[in-house]
Amino acid sequence: MKKGILQTAKFSAFLAVGVLLLWFAFRSVDFSKLGVELKNADYSWLILSVIFGFLAFVSRARRWVLLIHPLGFRPATLNAFWALMTGYLANIALPRIGEITRCVALGKKELIPVDKLIGTVVVERTIDFFSLLTIMIGLLITSSDKINQFLTDSILIPLQQKVTSVFGNTWAIWLILAVIGCVGLFLIIRYKHDLWKIRFFAKMFTMAKGIIDGLKSITNLKRKWEFIFHTVFIWVNYTLMTWVVVFSLESTSHLTLIDGIFLLVIGGLAMSAPVQSGLGIFHYTISRGLLIVNGVPIEDGLAYALLTHESQLIFVAIVGAISFFMIFKKHPKEKVEVKAESIIIN
Repeated sequence: MKKGILQTAKFSAFLAVGVLLLWFAFRSVDFSKLGVELKNADYSWLILSVIFGFLAFVSRARRWVLLIHPLGFRPATLNAFWALMTGYLANIALPRIGEITRCVALGKKELIPVDKLIGTVVVERTIDFFSLLTIMIGLLITSSDKINQFLTDSILIPLQQKVTSVFGNTWAIWLILAVIGCVGLFLIIRYKHDLWKIRFFAKMFTMAKGIIDGLKSITNLKRKWEFIFHTVFIWVNYTLMTWVVVFSLESTSHLTLIDGIFLLVIGGLAMSAPVQSGLGIFHYTISRGLLIVNGVPIEDGLAYALLTHESQLIFVAIVGAISFFMIFKKHPKEKVEVKAESIIIN
């Protein structure tokens, strides 16, 4: 009961933040002009965008399977895809819950310990973060002054200020945090055997071991070149998925591939915000980025953001619902095996 109330409260809180961000994004918009832009849009480009997104998801599922192989398990890529899309569906309800959901889904389907799968997802997310960071650095080096200025003023400086406001500039705070961390780690190691007797710590240690095993999977990859290929392929498709939508609107059809990469970077950072599917923050960031860097009117920028975000959201909702059914449904063979086991036990 309490867990249900807590989940409802979390959902409501994140949704409220998303609605507030939507209000900020649309508060000064001429809705009649926005409606005209959406009415005159060429929606055939959205189909192509969704296809690129689908290819990225399939490739991501295969890359996840490659990370799982060193753990001694060989899940089917199709099951990994169903689990992945089920996780994306869960993210629509609560941000970040999808990472756990897809691990639980695949673990149940393929009989793989969930804690080990969590470790592989941590590896995957770390690689994605550095991939996006690499793309952003490359953009800063090669792009125009306007893009550099926007990324610096809207992302780098606010991030630096946020870190400074939390931890401060003084070396003493960092030293204190380091000492506390070292002392805590020493006490855990020193009294590890005693802590194992406590149920809470035993669960934590078991989960930590599984996560560490999952993290080690990156060092034991046998098909490293395939893993690298899928990582590149994923981000190429993400870029194309983002860029082709500009051709659906006359006001954005002049944007180049570099502009598409710029939209990928700021959109990716916006989607990492702790709100359901980047609700509000994606629309605000994209529309302001297009206005400041490319001079695209705010209504046209929001039309692009709506077409991009909502087309992918609808696709994820539909495929995610199908995936949820496919990953959790009982296969006829599985039903027979379960029935046979129950007969033997009885």
